[in-house]
Amino acid sequence: MIVRIMGEGQVKLADSHFAELETLDDELLAEVRGGDEDGFGRTFHALLAKVRELGEPLPDDALEPSDLILPAPGATLEEVRAMLDDEGLIPSVRP
Repeated sequence: MIVRIMGEGQVKLADSHFAELETLDDELLAEVRGGDEDGFGRTFHALLAKVRELGEPLPDDALEPSDLILPAPGATLEEVRAMLDDEGLIPSVRP
């Protein structure tokens, strides 16, 4: 799966990593819904760091369709709230 971090580029990420990312996404969703700015900042940056850690960066000149788009690192709680759906930013892997 190709993941784009807005303002940074794309990474290729194995589907096997989604369960780990979904845990952070669930925390992020709760913090956004609760208006927890501090928790949001901490969890959002942990989610981006995990995607960078687990993903393989695509070359800058590669332009692949993104399966998932994450907000830029400087995104505010309100900007992320606008991007969330009922499941969060990461698609659910639960049955």
